[in-house]
Amino acid sequence: MTHSGASRAGRPKTSAFVYPWDVNGDPAAPERIAALGVDQVTLASAYHSTRALTPRHPRHRIVTAEHAAVYYPADGDRWAGRELRPHPAGDWAPGDAHGEAADALRGAGLEVHTWVVLAHNSRLGAEHPDTSVVNAYGDRYPWAPCIAQPATRAYLADLAAEAAVRPGAAGTELESLGWYGLQHLHAHDKTAGVGLGDAGQYLMALCFCPACRTGYGEQGLDADELAAAVREALEPLWRGTGDDTGWPTVEKLLGEPVAAATRAWRDGQARTLQETAVTAVRAAAPEGFQVLLHADPVTYHCGANAGVDPAWILSVADGVVVPCASGTGLLAPFAEHARADTVLAANFTVVSGMGGSPATLAADRDRARAQGATELRLYHAGLASDGDLAAVREALR
Repeated sequence: MTHSGASRAGRPKTSAFVYPWDVNGDPAAPERIAALGVDQVTLASAYHSTRALTPRHPRHRIVTAEHAAVYYPADGDRWAGRELRPHPAGDWAPGDAHGEAADALRGAGLEVHTWVVLAHNSRLGAEHPDTSVVNAYGDRYPWAPCIAQPATRAYLADLAAEAAVRPGAAGTELESLGWYGLQHLHAHDKTAGVGLGDAGQYLMALCFCPACRTGYGEQGLDADELAAAVREALEPLWRGTGDDTGWPTVEKLLGEPVAAATRAWRDGQARTLQETAVTAVRAAAPEGFQVLLHADPVTYHCGANAGVDPAWILSVADGVVVPCASGTGLLAPFAEHARADTVLAANFTVVSGMGGSPATLAADRDRARAQGATELRLYHAGLASDGDLAAVREALR
């Protein structure tokens, strides 16, 4: 395992998220990123579809990544004959875009870690609809592969290993390694009309694909009866009359034994996938390669920051990257189970236009350290304005 620790002038090691297209074609980008005062970049190697601003690039201002893709040449032997396989990027990140950017960033003295998005893939759902999460109404979520399906699990574990362990990378951060649900923007998103809250998000994330229906049966539930109960439980939310206290509301709506059975199935599938993927990465990586997960300390939460049991995940991975844009409270449950070599990275948005607060980064950093954070992550060096980057430089100086 890799040891975390302070870097420049005793402050926490700091990494900025970057896309390959922020660097490739812009000779000034590596030194500009290094001048922020960061020690590392977390560089996307496998990513979902997006439309991104590039406010300083000499060739373009907008990059449209049309579908989920890998930003390096995939291993033909690994994927030969397999129905589920990664796709290369189009002209937004051609060839070995990750390798080109990584070389340039290392040339500026920055350590490079890979950034791998896994169970969030609209193209996979479009081409293979049966892989998608199916909610209690029968609606498919093409952006959300069901992680209980054996073929999908095998695909995700192999993708994790390949996309994580790129030449010269010192570590990886695995995002979306768990259940995905309704949340997260999908095309022109129009889903905010009803506030679902934690309970509603969980109920809308429950999957009823064949694999999950079988899994519920193994937990003693009838899948048809469960789907009907979920639909009934959601009715007050659609009317705007439901309350939401998180998991207690789920237990109230479904009944404690039924709610616990659904969570047992989902938690078990997420946990075994996470362990399998981390093991696959370690098997492919050199000694000392750092493996972190983007994580949330509440196991029933789903999305880019996978819900995990803090004690368990820190026995599997080297550490976690924890969302802190809305406060540092999620750090404490992980800090309770951290070892001396555990990486506990606080992730702050530093793009003002995306709700970030670069001007308060120094104070935010201090609060995060008080909650046990050992490192910082900054989202996102390529998307931020010049003013935002100046505030980051001041905070890290």
